[in-house]
Amino acid sequence: MVQISAVVITFNEEKNIERCILSLQGVADEIVVVDSFSKDRTEAICAQYGVKFIQHAFAGHIQQKNWAITQASSPYVLSLDADEALSEELRQSILAVKNNWTDQGYFFNRLNNYCGQWIHHSGWYPDRKLRLWDARLGQWAGANPHDRYELQAGTTTKFLKGDLLHYTSSSFKEHFDVLYKYAEIGAKEMVRQGKRSTWFNLVFNPWFKFFKMYILKQGYRDGLYGLIICASTAWFTFWKYVLVRYYRDIEGR
Repeated sequence: MVQISAVVITFNEEKNIERCILSLQGVADEIVVVDSFSKDRTEAICAQYGVKFIQHAFAGHIQQKNWAITQASSPYVLSLDADEALSEELRQSILAVKNNWTDQGYFFNRLNNYCGQWIHHSGWYPDRKLRLWDARLGQWAGANPHDRYELQAGTTTKFLKGDLLHYTSSSFKEHFDVLYKYAEIGAKEMVRQGKRSTWFNLVFNPWFKFFKMYILKQGYRDGLYGLIICASTAWFTFWKYVLVRYYRDIEGR
């Protein structure tokens, strides 16, 4: 049987962290929380459950998650965000893997909860994620804030049954605030990589994003919340490209 270290990064997650920790108990042999100096009760809640709590300055999602992995005692890492939790079916699937670890990485679907409603379309499900792996064989990559874990070439992966439950936003305002923050982060990352924003990006990309999510991905089947998700994501796409032009202008690029 392998030993699994669960790794979670946090910042002001008093609303979510207890649910996350409770779902990991009995599955993970160690729970490591790497915190970016929260101002709320995150640390106090973690102390109640005896997790390994470490504070570390935040330099980006990818950088923080890669550093957090180094604090795990076991190379077999289960990575969750604070607003995520394991479903019971997924818990049982992971327990089975602990007894018979045959691959280097394991995927599972993420089911998103938006303002109290589970979203089964809109391009949000199945939201397949690689979150259980041998940390000696990969690292976090991608472009902030959209990180992803990449295993080395030649490794094998398997899909596990059960959902990773993601409690995205409890209100529309919370969702829009997150979208604005991510638009800023994404735009700055694009500028850092030397990418540009054209009029085609500004006009076509948001409309295509909405069409893809609402029509092709059947967002209309999620009712009013599906419409809000698809429309707000299109707005996020538009605003990100606006910010790219703005940041390039003020930097004189």
